[in-house]
Amino acid sequence: MSKLLQSFSPESDGYQFMWIILVVFIIGLGFSLERMTYIMIKSSKGRGKFMADFGKLVMQNQLEQALQFAKSSKLPIAKVMDAIVGAKLNCKDADKARDMMTAASDAVFLTEAPRLTRYISIISVMASISTLLGLMGTIYGLIYTFDAVANKPASERAKALADGIAIAMGTTLLGLLSAVPLLVIVGLLNMNSERLIQEMEEKGLKIINSLA
Repeated sequence: MSKLLQSFSPESDGYQFMWIILVVFIIGLGFSLERMTYIMIKSSKGRGKFMADFGKLVMQNQLEQALQFAKSSKLPIAKVMDAIVGAKLNCKDADKARDMMTAASDAVFLTEAPRLTRYISIISVMASISTLLGLMGTIYGLIYTFDAVANKPASERAKALADGIAIAMGTTLLGLLSAVPLLVIVGLLNMNSERLIQEMEEKGLKIINSLA
């Protein structure tokens, strides 16, 4: 670990790669924290209780109260429920109620679903960039090593070889240490966002069927 930390020093050849990889990781981590907060807390916390309470109001045909209850929540699924009940209350023609509720639900869904998946691809890109930067550092280290074999005096060759290998291995290690956590986070975010999107579709359809 101490050798890895020393690679960040300007006295070490190839330190630029180390700092660039670190910056890329910090950017990816920043997006990760924002997405985890939005998806796993703001969009998920309390949605089970919300649907249970909302469902009771709908089953009791208290649509005005259900509408106000949905408007009071900031959950993405609440916005879908708000649109469905609002369309039902505003529809004067019972034959067109289902189509209006479906259209209202689709309109909100097209807005909320992209908000759940937004920036996840950027985190994945940061992971890929970290890996590629680590590979670039490895190639640079190998070039440094071959140059040392060809041009350094015999007395300096051993140290130059060690430095070149340290550059190659250090940048590879840091690139992987940056990329692997980001890829794990991408997997978790994709899994949770897809679950929320599927839940919005499923619950929205059930409410439409119950009100149609």
